[in-house]
Amino acid sequence: MSLTMGSLFDGIGGFPLAASHVGIKTLWASEIEKFPIQVTMKHFPEMVHVGDITKLNGADLPPVDIVCGGSPCQDLSVASGARDGLQGARSGLFYEMIRVIKELRDADRERGRTVQSVRPRWAVWENVPGSFSSGEPPGEDFRIVLRSFTGIGCGAVSIPRPDSGKWKSAGRILLGDTFSLAWRVLNAQYWGVPQRSSRVYLVADFAGPCAPKVLFDEKGLFRDTAQGGDTE
Repeated sequence: MSLTMGSLFDGIGGFPLAASHVGIKTLWASEIEKFPIQVTMKHFPEMVHVGDITKLNGADLPPVDIVCGGSPCQDLSVASGARDGLQGARSGLFYEMIRVIKELRDADRERGRTVQSVRPRWAVWENVPGSFSSGEPPGEDFRIVLRSFTGIGCGAVSIPRPDSGKWKSAGRILLGDTFSLAWRVLNAQYWGVPQRSSRVYLVADFAGPCAPKVLFDEKGLFRDTAQGGDTE
């Protein structure tokens, strides 16, 4: 059985395009800008557009196995100057993603699903490396991101700040066999794109230990990661 996906902050459908290459079908997407919606309607005519994320109720959305989203980065990016972080009006929309995922999972439990069968089982988040240093104290916003995703799968869990005070470009959280999360910075220049652009990718497995396997599969993902002029 093929996996299904919902795309938040969909843009021109980058996540649905990638998903289509591995047999994952995107059932719905949330986007408010007219031009990107026109692009995805052309390439994914069966994908339902559900509108503004702030007006969504996850319980009303078709259940999916995966929810992905690159929440707005403007308030997290070093290049933006004034960094309001997750308190900013744009980057603060990250919390809407967390809310929708929780509502989807709560609705699936009400339908009688339990443990590994609760959907979505997976979440994927993308953003700029500036998220590692945003917030007060610096790096607090990324700790909130980790705590928010972990909280979906495990309830209230303490996520300590790194001893060095700085988040590493790759890491993982494993809570037995019931939850896992991993993050990794990937640079577009090593993935067939003619530009040096780094992004943080975070994968959460709300019912198992498999998140690190997605980002750290030695056969599929480790490759030359020499330093380049990374941009945000």
